[in-house]
Amino acid sequence: MSFSQLCNNIFDATTEHYHEFDNVDAKPVNPYTDGSIEFLLFSKNWIDAVQWHLEDIIRNPAIEPAEALKIKRRIDASNQERTDLVEYIDGFFMDKYKNVEKQSNAGINTETPAWAVDRLSILALKIYHMQQETLRSDASAEHIKSCSDKLNVLLTQRKDLSGAIDELLADIEAGRKYMKLYKQMKMYNDPALNPVLYKGGK
Repeated sequence: MSFSQLCNNIFDATTEHYHEFDNVDAKPVNPYTDGSIEFLLFSKNWIDAVQWHLEDIIRNPAIEPAEALKIKRRIDASNQERTDLVEYIDGFFMDKYKNVEKQSNAGINTETPAWAVDRLSILALKIYHMQQETLRSDASAEHIKSCSDKLNVLLTQRKDLSGAIDELLADIEAGRKYMKLYKQMKMYNDPALNPVLYKGGK
């Protein structure tokens, strides 16, 4: 099984598992060994699934402003957690390939493996929800057709991205490419870097 197949299997299963609860406050039990790559992938997709539905909730035109602000801050915290987890997954790859000797002409990719995996996790959610739209009995034939067409595009996108991830990992393993880990340094969440925070909201 390729790494991308492992990702897609876990992401699809985790997305299905979330929808058994369909509750942003649900507390799942991660079925994988703590610290394993499988554990990290499950955690990644669960964060994405919760955030997906928080984004839906906050767009309710009838939502109370106080509740919307509460959810917005929860989304901000989720984004930070998501970023931290992506960087942790990249740390896994850095450690795995730390002894690989780079070829003299080795290049660097535009994004790290984990940020590509991040996109794969989001794709699993897009595919799930677009497929649900194709199954609606209350939607028009035009809606079903449009969503079916979009679903096919998403499936093709996942196939292409999966292949690109596997190719990137093969290149890193062979020394044809190498990776660097740059922290995202999100300034708005840092009390020392966000002027609104370090000036006390003035």
